[in-house]
Amino acid sequence: MVRATMWRATLHLVTAADFAAFRPLLTPMLAAAARRFDEIDFDVVVAAADRLLAAGPMTFNELRPRLQEEFPDAYDRALGYAVRMLTPLVMVPTEDPWSYPRESAFGLPGMRLDPAGLETLVERYLAAFGPATPADMQTWSGLGGLRRVMSGMDLDRLAGPDGKELFDLPGAPRPGGDVPAPVRFLPDFDTLVLGHADRTRVVADEHKGRVTTKNLRVRAVYLVDGFAAGTWQIKRSGKKARLLVSPFVPTPLEQLEEEALRLLAFAEPEASVLSLEVTDLEEMGGV
Repeated sequence: MVRATMWRATLHLVTAADFAAFRPLLTPMLAAAARRFDEIDFDVVVAAADRLLAAGPMTFNELRPRLQEEFPDAYDRALGYAVRMLTPLVMVPTEDPWSYPRESAFGLPGMRLDPAGLETLVERYLAAFGPATPADMQTWSGLGGLRRVMSGMDLDRLAGPDGKELFDLPGAPRPGGDVPAPVRFLPDFDTLVLGHADRTRVVADEHKGRVTTKNLRVRAVYLVDGFAAGTWQIKRSGKKARLLVSPFVPTPLEQLEEEALRLLAFAEPEASVLSLEVTDLEEMGGV
């Protein structure tokens, strides 16, 4: 596994094989993000970063001053951002809980990048999120030109409720709306919430302001019958761990309890007392 800048120019945990296959496909999107700083000679900066990082991993707080020495007229944050977008770096795991501290070191991947075809990426996306439109996949990946790619593939085509054409893998299971969907707790910035152009497939319009904040944070939500029904977070004090839920759809606590306690046991294995509590967004520090 590696943690690296991938879809939508944000950090993701992926297999090393997927990083090698798909990171090169994202180069146009990541390069476009970097070009907000048009005063930088990207090729020269990336070459300098590769040379510096060849000696070993660094945090960006260590790398930026070294780059600033070589490019004294450039904005140091712009230098760091350009390297983050244009150099295929991976985070260095540590012995910290969950392996990555707040300030992680980044290093060269130490593997050969072998790009897959866009068709492979389409198949992987649809396996997770289909049926979907090309706009859905573009929102997820940041890549353009996907309608042409998807239209040329051997995919099932379905009519969506709004008349838009949906694509899916041939023979993929498509359970009906009457099939029960179990309660699920999704973390902050979960791809299911971000993986469609039409987010009402997961989050109702009247709740989107409680899920996505003005500073673009996407809160952790829990799903009831497949739709976001509230936000959640974990509070730990000594040996006690509490999972706090802030509902925006009335849901009996007993319906959430089994999955909530399973999550707490996984996320806080050192805690001996686990509980589920209802609170509001203000108490959770969400406003």
